[in-house]
Amino acid sequence: MPYVFLLVAIACEVAATSMLKFTDGFTKLWPTVACLAGYAISFAALSVVVKDLPVGVVYAVWSALGTAAIVAIGAVFLGEPLTTVKVVGVSLIIAGVVTVNLGGAH
Repeated sequence: MPYVFLLVAIACEVAATSMLKFTDGFTKLWPTVACLAGYAISFAALSVVVKDLPVGVVYAVWSALGTAAIVAIGAVFLGEPLTTVKVVGVSLIIAGVVTVNLGGAH
């Protein structure tokens, strides 16, 4: 069950981060409300997850998958360039999460 909450936390964080551009510096009400609600739900779900799983592993997975998803969303929906440097960077982040998880398993 903690993995379901982790997926909810990641999805809400990605949705909230995706909304940041539309808040126009938190000057537009509804995108701002959606953004802040997404972050609030994400952190609430994370607080449930860390009851059962190590916080270091949870945060590593949450941040890495969120980062990878935001880079993809930026490239596909927001017209941001997907450069070799970005792909290498996300790959290194994912490799780091795998390393953290391997280290946490022992």
